[in-house]
Amino acid sequence: MQTKSLLGSTKRRKITIENDYLKKIQQRFAFATILIPVIGSVVAIGLLSRSPISAVEIGLLVSMYSLTMVGLIVGFHRYFSHNAFRTHITIRIALAVLGCMAAQGPVIQWVSNHRRHHQLSDQPGDTHSPHIYKGQKFAQIRGFWYAHIGWMLKGEIINSALFAKDLLQDRTITKINQLYFTWVIIGLAIPTVLGGIITASWIGAGQGFLWGGLMRIFLAHHAIWCVNSINHLYGSRPFSTGDRSTNNIWFAIPTFGGSWHHNHHAFPHSAKCGLQWWQIDLGYWVIRVLEMLGLAWDVKTPTPEMIKAKKAT
Repeated sequence: MQTKSLLGSTKRRKITIENDYLKKIQQRFAFATILIPVIGSVVAIGLLSRSPISAVEIGLLVSMYSLTMVGLIVGFHRYFSHNAFRTHITIRIALAVLGCMAAQGPVIQWVSNHRRHHQLSDQPGDTHSPHIYKGQKFAQIRGFWYAHIGWMLKGEIINSALFAKDLLQDRTITKINQLYFTWVIIGLAIPTVLGGIITASWIGAGQGFLWGGLMRIFLAHHAIWCVNSINHLYGSRPFSTGDRSTNNIWFAIPTFGGSWHHNHHAFPHSAKCGLQWWQIDLGYWVIRVLEMLGLAWDVKTPTPEMIKAKKAT
C-alpha cells in the first residue's frame, strides 16, 4: 500500500476512531503504562543502598529484557508489521506473547500504529513524528517530547480495521490480543517467582519483580521510544526515503538493531536492518538462528543492487 493510496482511503475511512469515553480510558491506560515502570525503577534504585543488586537481579533483568525485546523487534516489528519472514504457528504465538509482555500495547494496536507511521512518515497523520511543530518556538524540544511520550497521552484510538485487517482476521492473534493484560502480568510474575525461588526469600521475589519486571519494562519502553524520537532527529541518512528517519549506532544493541531505523525505512520489508558488516543487528541474528533451525523461511533481505539503487545522491 502506497502513502498516496492510503491518504485517499482515509477520505472514506478515518485513521482514528472518535469516541470520547474510549479516549479517556486510553489516556489513563497510557499514563499508567508510562508512570508505573518509572516508579518501580526509582524504588529499585533507591533500595540499592539497603539491598545491593546481585547476579540474580542482573540475570533476570537481562534475560527478561532480551526475551521481550525479541518479541517486539523480531515479532511485533519485523514479522507482524512487515511480514519480513515466515514461521511456524508455535513461533508466531511465542513472538506475539513475548511482545505483549513488553507492556507497549496489544499486538494489533502496536502493529496498527507502526504501519500508520510508515505510511505517513513525517507527514500529517504520522503517529509520532517529532517534526509536527516545524517553524514554531522550541520545535525540536517539543517534537522530541511528542515523539517519545506525548503522542501516547493523546489517547487516540487507532482504526485497526484500516491498518491491521490481516491480524484482525487471524483468530489466534486476536485471542492473544484480547489477553494482553494477562501476558503483561505473566511477564511480571516470571521474574518475581524466579527471584523468590533462586534466593529462597521474599526479598528475592521483590527484587525480581522490580528488576526483571518494572525496571526491564522501563528500559525496553525508552529504548523503543528513542527510535520514535531520536531516530527521526539525529543520525545518518544514506538512503533516499522521503522522510526524516536516521540511523544511530548508540542504540543499536539495546534496540536489538531497531536503531538502524533509516535502513529500515529504506527497506521496510527486510528482516535485516543492519546492512553493513559493522551494524550490529541482534534481531536479525535471532531470525538467522530460526532460519538455520528450519523455524523461519522466506527471509527477506535487500540485494546489493537494491541497496546501491536506493543510495541518496
